[in-house]
Amino acid sequence: MTLIKQIENDIKNNSFSPIYLLMGEEEYYIDYLTKLIQKNSLKDHEKDFNLNIVYGKDTSIADIISISKQYPVMSEKKLVIVKEAQDLVKKDIDGNSLDDLISYVNSPLDSTILVLNFKHKSLDKRKAIYKAILKNGLVFESKKLYENQAQDWIISYLQSFGFTIDKKSSFLITELLGTDINKIANELDKLIVLKSKVKTINSDDVEKFIGISKDFNVFELRKAIGEKNLFKCMKIIDYFSKNPKSNPIVVIVSLIFDFFVKLFIYHSLSDKSDKSVASALKVSPYFVKDYSSAARNYSMKSISSKISILREFDLKSKGLGATNITNSDLLKELIFKLLH
Repeated sequence: MTLIKQIENDIKNNSFSPIYLLMGEEEYYIDYLTKLIQKNSLKDHEKDFNLNIVYGKDTSIADIISISKQYPVMSEKKLVIVKEAQDLVKKDIDGNSLDDLISYVNSPLDSTILVLNFKHKSLDKRKAIYKAILKNGLVFESKKLYENQAQDWIISYLQSFGFTIDKKSSFLITELLGTDINKIANELDKLIVLKSKVKTINSDDVEKFIGISKDFNVFELRKAIGEKNLFKCMKIIDYFSKNPKSNPIVVIVSLIFDFFVKLFIYHSLSDKSDKSVASALKVSPYFVKDYSSAARNYSMKSISSKISILREFDLKSKGLGATNITNSDLLKELIFKLLH
């Protein structure tokens, strides 16, 4: 069982830790677990007197300790949520910082649940306050997902609602939305409502409801470059030129650059099994064949020159060294140089 599932189960079974440190770059699980604790720890009629939500930049350590030491009113539990707790790293008006919360952490009140939302980064694990929370409470670190992890997350999330999605469609979603779970979850929730009767999501649904073409996207362009298919590359670029807002050239060049960097790494691998390549490149095993195919068309030496070309066009895409040329023509010039 994963840590997140274990925490979910404990919360739903009313088994609470006295202190939760929810930290990390990825906000989704920090918010999700906080809401789950809030929903399960107090009944609606208990919240007026026993739910305290404060913000790190607007409160002091002394206030947090004082509130946390108060006993619940007509309830078994008191819930104290500190949002944006990362702001407590700086000294407050009393000259205290998060480190000074350690006096409470070492002797927490059994009837209080203290939740610290430490977003966008993680608390230094060498600090005494971190070690104290780890000993007397619970720490959950929410890390950003890699691209291949995001695809697996999409599949798993939809499965929890009884839905299925093919791997190419999950990849298309990450191509458009990146690996921000909040953004992905919002779009998937829309698909779940719209496709409630069918329970299957495919690339047509992604194109129709999220807005990325299954045939004309950066993923297909990279594949066409790998195949040295000039005709297909030009068709995709033509589509991009008609939809410039959805296909910014800076992003396109960046993703093509990433493709060639991964292709360079592919050449350096001694173990080229799907599992090994997927792990090294941090991509889904489903897409390993695209790299193995491209490797036959681009030697390691030629990839080095292609990366230099991409660095040049990255500057041009940002307006440096390129005047009186459209983004479409700039992309066509880039593709021509990459394929020859």
